[in-house]
Amino acid sequence: MGRSFESVRMGGKAITERWEHVALALTGPDRDAALRVVAMAKRHTSEGFYAFDDPLESLIFSVLIEILKEWECELAPISEGAGP
Repeated sequence: MGRSFESVRMGGKAITERWEHVALALTGPDRDAALRVVAMAKRHTSEGFYAFDDPLESLIFSVLIEILKEWECELAPISEGAGP
């Protein structure tokens, strides 16, 4: 007998495959941005497998982590140049 439910990892893979399919239908900067979101979503799926029951929650959490990391990297040079 097969599985009667989909694991978070399997669900996340299915969602990112759909997102990637849509991303490839876009053009120009929208396509590039959408493909970045897909890559961000995939980055922490293994860790999300241990903490979340919902694959979408796991993917959104992963994307938020990556956005925050990029945002902090962009702000770091500004903070370093600021005086006391």
